[in-house]
Amino acid sequence: MGLCIYYRGQIKDATSLPHLIEEVKDIVNIYRWKYEIDERSFPNNTLDNQENLESIYGISFTPSKCETISLTFLSNGVMVCPTRVLFFGNSKNETERNYIYHLSAKTQFAGMATHAIIINLFRYLSNKYLSDFEMKDESGYWETADENVLRENFKAYDALLDNFTLSLQTFPVKKGETMFSYFERLLKHINKLKKS
Repeated sequence: MGLCIYYRGQIKDATSLPHLIEEVKDIVNIYRWKYEIDERSFPNNTLDNQENLESIYGISFTPSKCETISLTFLSNGVMVCPTRVLFFGNSKNETERNYIYHLSAKTQFAGMATHAIIINLFRYLSNKYLSDFEMKDESGYWETADENVLRENFKAYDALLDNFTLSLQTFPVKKGETMFSYFERLLKHINKLKKS
């Protein structure tokens, strides 16, 4: 639960990877975010025609109170999530296997300002370095570039989490109760309140 971004795409040109890495590194250093660099350049500065899971190329960074943002690619230039490559890269299940190409990060707890920085960084990088790039931003900021939309959606998600936390505090889980049983009991209680 929490506001997230979902993204996918590929690098435009193999020779631009070192520049992308350096620019991202410079930016994350300004904010003192942690980062990790995988392979810094594609073999022979070219992209493979075939998918190869042996190496990951690019950079990942983690803003405070945020999930990791990966700008990482396979040797064919397609963006992948390194963790999902580990878990699903060799899966025989096609649906699971495709998870490696769908990147996401929960940004809500990092706050509105950090979320906006991340989205604006993606705007810049997608124009300069990426192709076939797609972003789904639950705050609506990617789609609208409107700070009022960003603010309102952050408020809505914060209220949702606050209400959920409050409900757990006022209607607590009983000792030994499963979450399924808890929600079943909670819904019965809510329905009883509606009838009274």
